[in-house]
Amino acid sequence: MNVAKMIDHSLLRPELTTADVRHGCEVAARRAVASVCVRPSDVGLAGAALDGTGVLVGTVAGFPHGDTLTAVKVAETRALVEAGADEIDMVLHIGRLRDGDDAYVHDDIAAVVAAAQGRVVKVILENVYLTDEQKVAGCRIAERAGAGFVKTSTGFAGGGATLADIQLMRATVSPHVEVKAAGGVRSLDTLLTLHRAGATRFGATVTEAILDDFAARERGERPAAAPSTGSGY
Repeated sequence: MNVAKMIDHSLLRPELTTADVRHGCEVAARRAVASVCVRPSDVGLAGAALDGTGVLVGTVAGFPHGDTLTAVKVAETRALVEAGADEIDMVLHIGRLRDGDDAYVHDDIAAVVAAAQGRVVKVILENVYLTDEQKVAGCRIAERAGAGFVKTSTGFAGGGATLADIQLMRATVSPHVEVKAAGGVRSLDTLLTLHRAGATRFGATVTEAILDDFAARERGERPAAAPSTGSGY
């Protein structure tokens, strides 16, 4: 199991300095994770820092609330692609999903997918605000609109990935759509529990601690903990 290649190393906090972002990219390269997920203004910096490392540059659109105009999300996505982004994590319009305005939510996502020009788009539902029925609806809309992933959370709304949500999302979308867990993935045991439930990518800030724990267990230095059945947050 390659745990590193399941991790999107998150560098999204607003207080991060340029030096912090460079350091985060160094961590991502050294640990050979799947990607970094950086703020839009840091895409060029991350691209330069990670050139030739095999680590993808991910970023966000409509973040963190999802309520910007579709035209703004599209312009943002186009600019991010031009700057070198490999993956786009977009927030769907949470309020319109709660309204039951499926057409608006679909067209908003589809416009970003088109603007991404073939790059992977991960659609963030922000599950803490949704009922199970709304989560199912959001996943199905995202799939119809061409998303490559459905994602639990931004990590900025007071809730995060839970086992129940991962199970629900995995059961809702087709096999070709993947599930990303974000928000509260702070230990190897949480990651492994959510992976068993169907998540294949994880947003994490404590990447090194997770990978150090995994390496120690692989060497037999630490026993594996009992599987968790609780919240991932």
